[in-house]
Amino acid sequence: MTTVCIDLDGTLTDPQVGITRCIQHALEQLGRDAPEPQDLTWCIGPPLQESFQKLLGNAEDANRALSFYRERFTKIGLYENELYDGIPSALTEMVSAGDQLFVATRKPTIFAERIIQHFGLAQYFETVFGSELDGTRADKTELLAWIIEQRALRPSDTSMIGDRRHDIIGARNNSLRSIGVLYGYGSREELTEAGADTLCAQPTELAALIARMR
Repeated sequence: MTTVCIDLDGTLTDPQVGITRCIQHALEQLGRDAPEPQDLTWCIGPPLQESFQKLLGNAEDANRALSFYRERFTKIGLYENELYDGIPSALTEMVSAGDQLFVATRKPTIFAERIIQHFGLAQYFETVFGSELDGTRADKTELLAWIIEQRALRPSDTSMIGDRRHDIIGARNNSLRSIGVLYGYGSREELTEAGADTLCAQPTELAALIARMR
């Protein structure tokens, strides 16, 4: 059996509208000017705490911004999200081939589980693994190490699919194979420099790439 850990934002779903609107909301609540949505896409993938610190310049305001972000995200932003075309078919192929699938996301588990349920994807995944609200396991290396330990996985039989360098670096630090997806928010250059074993242009290619790794 091959185990496949799959990122959520930018890999299974496109969360741009929800994330950027919630960031704008948080900044406005703090009396700050909010950049246009297209100027906030760099925030999709990295830990939000880090992104808010870059936007605001200090940890105290970043913490307040994160609270305002979650205030809107919990009620509205969670569902301002779209499933990438071809994802259900790709997941169906992998499960039919006997692959064991897990969601591996920086997003707090409480939110990730609701999104997976919302899009009808729960049937494909054994477990949704995410971070805690206090930031525990928001680092992808830490998260993947925890998944490996929790499920007693063999790294040589496990792959990570994601759209940002954090996914690829996390996989490499845990001796996992990695697939960088180009339809998300990381560039070809970012994923290649991070050390992705292979790149995927469209969701329809994912099952075939995992089959080759298998």
